[in-house]
Amino acid sequence: MIKVKFGHRVQELRRKTGLSQEKFALLINMDRTYFASVESGKRNISIENIYKIANGLNVTMEELFRDI
Repeated sequence: MIKVKFGHRVQELRRKTGLSQEKFALLINMDRTYFASVESGKRNISIENIYKIANGLNVTMEELFRDI
């Protein structure tokens, strides 16, 4: 369940940036299909990739995990 909640949080924050999955994945140097699987809650993502996502969203890791 935590993977799904995290994915929804990432998706929510990404949509606020106005970027598509593809453009955001390119921005953070991540494969689009991998990123899509993170947003859908199908990946057990590494701390390094969480950090990349937080930086790409211009949020702290604490903010990324808020309300999860």
